Amino acid sequence: MTTTTLVIGATGTTGERVARLLTARGQRVKAASRRAVAVDGAEAVRFDWYEPGTFAEALRGTDRVYLVPPIGSPEPAAVMLPFLEQARASGVDRAVLLGSSAIPSGGPAVGQVQQALPALFETWAVVRPSWFMQNLTGDHPHARGIREHGTILTATGEGRVAFVDADDIAAVAVHALTADRWAEGDLVVTGPEALSYADAAAVLSEVTGRPVTHRRLTCEQLRDRLAQDLPLEFATVLAGLDRAIAEGAEDRVTDTVQRLTGRPPLSFRAHAERALRPAVDS
Repeated sequence: MTTTTLVIGATGTTGERVARLLTARGQRVKAASRRAVAVDGAEAVRFDWYEPGTFAEALRGTDRVYLVPPIGSPEPAAVMLPFLEQARASGVDRAVLLGSSAIPSGGPAVGQVQQALPALFETWAVVRPSWFMQNLTGDHPHARGIREHGTILTATGEGRVAFVDADDIAAVAVHALTADRWAEGDLVVTGPEALSYADAAAVLSEVTGRPVTHRRLTCEQLRDRLAQDLPLEFATVLAGLDRAIAEGAEDRVTDTVQRLTGRPPLSFRAHAERALRPAVDS
């Protein structure tokens, strides 16, 4: 049976990858974004979490959905749950949510959305990645700080994180969206090794040939820096995630990528070499 998957956030870090992987498999895809930008082989459709009038057209003819929460929202359930109710009523029977390894079902923010999924959909999964490797090599504030100042600013201390590549996250999400036999579940997705930010800085220094250091902040210092650009409540949440890393919350490695895709996850060094060496060599 032919299915159609609505990919929300289809121009984002994981959404674009999910859309491309699905179309490469011959799947029908509706690529949803605020500007209805086309993704190879997918139907572009306009979608905005804060404009409920965009929901119906995006859901038309859809039976599966990949959910990327609204960026920066401390309470995504307020806009996501009405959409999910509408999705169920329109015939969607499988939902895969992009969550966070730091937030369990029933926790704050996206944890409230995860908690609601079992009562809404026949088949569901939550892909809960650790911190993205792209945060250190792409367009994230950490990556910009590395490029502009050669520093990574965190309140993580010596805490370790099993950074994961976005390609691996997308591959797990596509498995959850397409597998014929699928037990719904909570999928914590990590890379192959847990590194401190100082470890990551050392790898980046070796790969680029430019010194990169990790500068430690207190949780309060980080909160105050973030609050210059973000609401204080959200800045406090983000600083608290760094505190949790310092206390060991992300010092774990899972077999999710290997088990579901049949290949090992990319290492941080391999990611850095792929992402940064072409720019260095040019």
